[in-house]
Amino acid sequence: MTFTARTELNPNPRSDAERDAILADPGFGTSFTDHMFVADWTLEDGWHDARVVPYGPILMDPASAVLHYAQEIFEGLKAYAHPSGEVALFRPDQNAERMRRSARRLALPELPDEWFLGSIDALIAADRAWVPSGGEKSLYLRPFMYASEAFLGVRPSAKVTYSVIASPAGAYFKGGVKPVSIWLSTSYTRAGAGGTGAAKCGGNYAASLLPQQEGIAHGCDQVVFLDSIEQTWIEELGGMNLFFVQSDGTIVTPELTGSILEGITRGSILTLAGDLGHEVVQRRVSLDEWRTGVADDTITEIFACGTAAVVTPVGRLKWDGGEVVSTDGDAGQVTTAIRSALIDLQYGRAEDHHGWVRPTS
Repeated sequence: MTFTARTELNPNPRSDAERDAILADPGFGTSFTDHMFVADWTLEDGWHDARVVPYGPILMDPASAVLHYAQEIFEGLKAYAHPSGEVALFRPDQNAERMRRSARRLALPELPDEWFLGSIDALIAADRAWVPSGGEKSLYLRPFMYASEAFLGVRPSAKVTYSVIASPAGAYFKGGVKPVSIWLSTSYTRAGAGGTGAAKCGGNYAASLLPQQEGIAHGCDQVVFLDSIEQTWIEELGGMNLFFVQSDGTIVTPELTGSILEGITRGSILTLAGDLGHEVVQRRVSLDEWRTGVADDTITEIFACGTAAVVTPVGRLKWDGGEVVSTDGDAGQVTTAIRSALIDLQYGRAEDHHGWVRPTS
């Protein structure tokens, strides 16, 4: 099952002027490149027919299993223009590994590393001109896999489609990094014990949308979820992991329980924080510890992390009847130092001592 991909160039690509206008102010997830990658899997043939084709609508049977049973997964990573002129990825092997874990949980076929990395290289080769440069711009890559068999029986699909699309992305914070406000969800949970919380699948995000709306209605930017059993332990935001900086410099993050998504950015910060001299602890963090720690200054900074925003300071936690404020101003020193260390690696401005940066072929 050696990876080789054929390329069908788009006969009607965006003009240079159109592309340049998009790259000047790309936003996030609203414009897409000229091509996409597609491959198929069947029980009989395994993975086959790897191809780069013009970006366009997907032809799908109304009985496709994904539309009825949500058997799908996805990933998210970025390609960065480096000062050397190379286009590089940040820890894409970790995305490949997580996609395999997600596939196992959703009863989908596992995609080999060679195919995951090869699909991204092939798409970037076709759309190299779409990789933006300057500031914190990047090319966001969205690999995804879904059950494409036309069949209404409740069983794993015998036909699966894998694809990668790409979207130029601007800096998440246009006016500089600003603290976000978090709404505490007490009526909903993101995932339950034994569920799909540790898999990167669309259903987890769909489950977070209603509480996210509730948070926005209360003037907050994000929502945080507690565990589904005791409603005591902090898990994660709708799409980001959390870190708590203590007054002695220790950095604490909720341990992985099976219902928390293991973020690539989270894992990188665990290492980089240690490089910066911090003790890093993974353990359960209670809601009461957050509230009292901010109130008595044993927690001095809080930040969230994810692929899109990288590192985001948390300013306040609100709930029905109260709030605690960790910062009203700029990001704290620890948050800023970790964010800088991470983005300097991603954009090729710092030496990569961990072997995390992979130039595209």
